Amino acid sequence: MTTEQLPHGTADVQSLVGPQFRALADALEGQQPTVGDLASLCDGWTVRNVIAHLTMAARYDGPAFQAELAAVAYDFQTLSDTIALRDGELPLDALLDSLRSPTMAQWAPPGGGAAGALSHVVIHGLDVTAAVGLPRTASDEATRIVLDGFTSGGVHERFGTKIEGRRFTATDLDWTYGDGRLIEAEAADLVLAMAGRPRPGIDVS
Repeated sequence: MTTEQLPHGTADVQSLVGPQFRALADALEGQQPTVGDLASLCDGWTVRNVIAHLTMAARYDGPAFQAELAAVAYDFQTLSDTIALRDGELPLDALLDSLRSPTMAQWAPPGGGAAGALSHVVIHGLDVTAAVGLPRTASDEATRIVLDGFTSGGVHERFGTKIEGRRFTATDLDWTYGDGRLIEAEAADLVLAMAGRPRPGIDVS
């Protein structure tokens, strides 16, 4: 999905990316330091593991990243797991600094562009906040764009979830999609469900 194809006439999605990273950092900074050791919604990963995964680009420039990738025979999933677990041992304050890094505000994944970067931080941000009982930190605008990406851009297919035959309605912002069986939930739960995270009362399997 290019920025020209994004909904709501959003021309500069990249400008939304940095604020979502910073909002997550701000929310976690106000918690007990042990929040980093709590389980996230990502299976086997703590909060610190998720943040380490989210912020790889803040610690590894192009050559460093390529060296890490070569060390695992160019298997990106292995690299992702390795860095999440290894860098998840960093102090929480250091990881929060990475969330606030200007690098992350400008970062976009290869092939994913600004929309991919926004989805990355919104989804993984929810993996953290929903797991530890914090409110959604992503803005309404960012969340709508991610939801539109799932439903209009086919992003849900990457997670093996289905949206056909359902009418989704967010109860905390102005967003609906589809026809069929009504599913009403907060936007955070809709995003998580479409991203393959089980949420009570939402069947997208």
